[in-house]
Amino acid sequence: MYTISKDVTFAAAHAVRGHQGGCQNLHGHNYRVRLHLEAEELDELGMVVDYADLKGMAGKILDPFDHSVLNDHPPFDRINPTAELIAEHIHERMEEGLAEDPGTAGRLQIAEDAIAVLVQLGESRLNARQLVDRAYRDAAD
Repeated sequence: MYTISKDVTFAAAHAVRGHQGGCQNLHGHNYRVRLHLEAEELDELGMVVDYADLKGMAGKILDPFDHSVLNDHPPFDRINPTAELIAEHIHERMEEGLAEDPGTAGRLQIAEDAIAVLVQLGESRLNARQLVDRAYRDAAD
């Protein structure tokens, strides 16, 4: 098994609706997201995935959040932008991106600031075949 990781950072504000403490107020964090990709075999170039492709996938997911209010972005305009739900959203978007490369499985870690919280989501909840099937089904819709 081969594993690569890439750290990506973004700064964003959020408010946790319904929270009884200070988190109900608009406040900000410096988020660090560590993306992990794994593959049983390397591609024809000897890579799990090109780091430039991983950076591009991360940018598509995270760049809209940078220096913004998370509550203004779907799905966080409807659900609370907690670290757990942010991690789940990023993980789901990673799975969508990985559907093009069925040999890899994604997982991630997210931290609010350097000391606050770490959330980790495990390997892809879907196996490679399910990812590919979903990609074809979504393309047909």
